[in-house]
Amino acid sequence: MSLSELSRRPRGLALFLIIAGVIGFGAAFALTLDKIHLLENPDAQLSCNFSVLIGCSTNLASWQGSLFGFPNPLIGIAAWSVVITIGMAILAGAIFKRWFWIGLNVGVTGALVLVIWLIIQSIYVLDVLCPWCMVTWAVTIPTFLAVTLYNLKSGHIPVPAFFRRRAEIAYSWIFVITIGCYIVVAIFAQLQMDFLHRL
Repeated sequence: MSLSELSRRPRGLALFLIIAGVIGFGAAFALTLDKIHLLENPDAQLSCNFSVLIGCSTNLASWQGSLFGFPNPLIGIAAWSVVITIGMAILAGAIFKRWFWIGLNVGVTGALVLVIWLIIQSIYVLDVLCPWCMVTWAVTIPTFLAVTLYNLKSGHIPVPAFFRRRAEIAYSWIFVITIGCYIVVAIFAQLQMDFLHRL
């Protein structure tokens, strides 16, 4: 492998994808186990149920929890496994083609759209915050930001140089942008659910 190829490997992104993937996979796996417990015993008391406001039973039992006809956590198990594999492949020396990066971007964009929809359903319809779901939200948001901004700044997504430079700047501020997104979600949850007074 040449030095230029080594320099083009986004090792930081790879490490992030692995860490985010492991966290997301863990949350999806825990939710899948809880769903199995509910199927075995609809009255089961799950470890993720802390109060009327914070728990996962309501989400898992709702139609929103099986949007495509099967439990949503199964999507997470499959998707986060792919994310982990991509991160490991990059660390192992893989150099992906542009079409691959765009495909990954389509995937994380779809994940973000689904997560936004689930956030809206949790806050405005189900009136409950699922702990493991929130873990999934928490890693999906920065994963979308990291992949999208990397693709913009590296030219995988063709944009004018001005936008590439802005994406490069934003890429170094992903942590701050992510915290800002968390704050926005928390504000909407507080305004709708008044969760601070209901904890």
